[in-house]
Amino acid sequence: MIVANAVSYEYPNLRALSDVSFTIGQGAIAALIGPNGAGKTTLMRCLAALELPYSGTIEIDGIDTAEHPREVHKRIGYLSDFFGVYRDLTVERCLRHAAMAGGVPPENVGAAVARAAARVELSDRMGALSGTLSRGLRQRLGIAQAMIHDPTVLILDEPASGLDPEARHDLSELLKVLRDQGMTLLVSSHILSELEDYATEVLFIREGRLVQHAPLGTSATSPTMRVRVEMAHAVPDLAAALSAVAGITVESADETSAIIVSGVDAEARRAALAALIAAGLPVSAFAQHRERLQESYLSFVDGLEARK
Repeated sequence: MIVANAVSYEYPNLRALSDVSFTIGQGAIAALIGPNGAGKTTLMRCLAALELPYSGTIEIDGIDTAEHPREVHKRIGYLSDFFGVYRDLTVERCLRHAAMAGGVPPENVGAAVARAAARVELSDRMGALSGTLSRGLRQRLGIAQAMIHDPTVLILDEPASGLDPEARHDLSELLKVLRDQGMTLLVSSHILSELEDYATEVLFIREGRLVQHAPLGTSATSPTMRVRVEMAHAVPDLAAALSAVAGITVESADETSAIIVSGVDAEARRAALAALIAAGLPVSAFAQHRERLQESYLSFVDGLEARK
């Protein structure tokens, strides 16, 4: 759905992107993270066919952004970090304006407005002036405007900036609904705890380079999952004791806890837990392990710094 190949971009005296390559499949929510000035917004604008890369290629749904930018615009919705709404227009008129500006045929504008409003749960606010909306509702309106033309890809730059916890939760739920409806999303944010609630993969960008592209959580097609096992008391050489149990693969361990690899289905996990208990190990906790995104990011950055 999104394919970037050796993308570079330069400002005067600054290379903002350098040989960035990745592929994001349909129905994914990719989290784009990195420090300020890393090149995230530049990359998103290139993906949205708003900037032309210095070198490299980008394809959206098989269409080259440099050769056919207008075709790409039909397939992409883009919401920048700072966006405006017409404060003196109602929600409905804002959406109608966005639909007509986005090339929706006149006879389809009414249906497009109703569909976009329903997707972001603004159907009951159609008559409200956009200037009277809360920050969270304005964010929803911005997203509705970005996808009024029913794009297949939605790119959001810091969509949760300035939102309160309840509005962030609502936004997370909305993005998951859009994903389940078949949309592909790329979301940039500094709020890593929020991203891990809905992202399926993560792209780390630093100094204009993509330093890691990895899945988050357990893939629906993966036959295994990581499980954290905790002991009621210290077990000398716990790794060896766990490895001696048939079917158990140890990823890491100390004397009181370990991360093991188990089958992803419930029966495989039940069998693994039963085998540990049968081996006489004092298991006190056994649960899926997901490394926090912030921990993963900071650990990766520390590793990069150590290699310098």
